[in-house]
Amino acid sequence: MTQITHPTLARTLVPANSLTRDLLLVAGGAILVSLLAQVEVPLKPVPLTLQTLGVLLVGAALGWKRALAALGLYLAAGAAGLPVFAGGSGSLARILGPSGGYLLSYPLAAALVGFLVERFALDRRFLGTALAMLAGSVVIYALGLPWLGMVTGLKGQALLNAGLTPFIIGDLLKLGLAALLLPAAWTLTRKR
Repeated sequence: MTQITHPTLARTLVPANSLTRDLLLVAGGAILVSLLAQVEVPLKPVPLTLQTLGVLLVGAALGWKRALAALGLYLAAGAAGLPVFAGGSGSLARILGPSGGYLLSYPLAAALVGFLVERFALDRRFLGTALAMLAGSVVIYALGLPWLGMVTGLKGQALLNAGLTPFIIGDLLKLGLAALLLPAAWTLTRKR
């Protein structure tokens, strides 16, 4: 078993171990992603949102276990009909629709980013944060694109045009923002 060696930002800011702390962090992570999902450019068949920024930040800030739980809670809330997905929607049908693969990838992407942060402290510097976020983004597309193709029947370039190309610039901007925010948060934390 791989040893986790570096504390997350959340663990550093709230070091006392408690179930209450962990539940609040998990719920807070799910709420953050829910709020960022509402910042939307309504593209079809998959909207452009700040949701993925939230997913990757939650992974880095909370670590792999809490991030996995937070995004699992987020999906469960959406499947139960709470308006947590893009456009204030929530339903099992949304998870089974064109954006379902992206949604289902979120717990895995957040957990991967959290693992990389805990194992290698990648969130302390711009380049490390960018690499961790890029790895999480790869997971999102690796699950999202095939699902989109399966649900819509799109293949090849048409699939890439619908599920990847419109998001590249936005994802690079979100990745850059996260790569600035996390090291800055660590700098502020060290000054406390």
